[in-house]
Amino acid sequence: MPWAEGDFGLLVACNSAEMTAHLGGPETREQVESRHRRYLALGGRGQGQMFRIALDGEAVGSIGYWETSWQGESVWETGWGVLPGFQGRGIAASAARLVVEEARAAGRHRRLHAFPSADHAASNGVCRKAGFTPGGEHDFEYPKGRWMRCNDWSVDLGGS
Repeated sequence: MPWAEGDFGLLVACNSAEMTAHLGGPETREQVESRHRRYLALGGRGQGQMFRIALDGEAVGSIGYWETSWQGESVWETGWGVLPGFQGRGIAASAARLVVEEARAAGRHRRLHAFPSADHAASNGVCRKAGFTPGGEHDFEYPKGRWMRCNDWSVDLGGS
């Protein structure tokens, strides 16, 4: 389901210490509010899209894709989070496969990248299960001002 105004509570739930351990820790309330506004602003329109992941009508996580620059090339980037009680069921990998198709249909960029922390086995497993190809480890700034070691995974979307 596309991200909506009512998904703010899900974003707050995804901002726990457990959910953000590989991303530099929880954000402030103001940062979460700003992130929610950015998610709403994407809204398709060739700029990417955020989605609520639902299981039997219950919000269990989020995933999306957005435009970024990587190694001098404009690409789509993706990222996700599934609430702890729903992890380990293949939900993130299924959602990632759907996001690949959404990014492909957008037709704007040739590649979709994911940059999970190199030491986050579960997220790297999602990339593998969703059909991404590994591109090696890189230093990546996220959040701004914090450097982390990430794996670059990507999918060829066959676009321009």
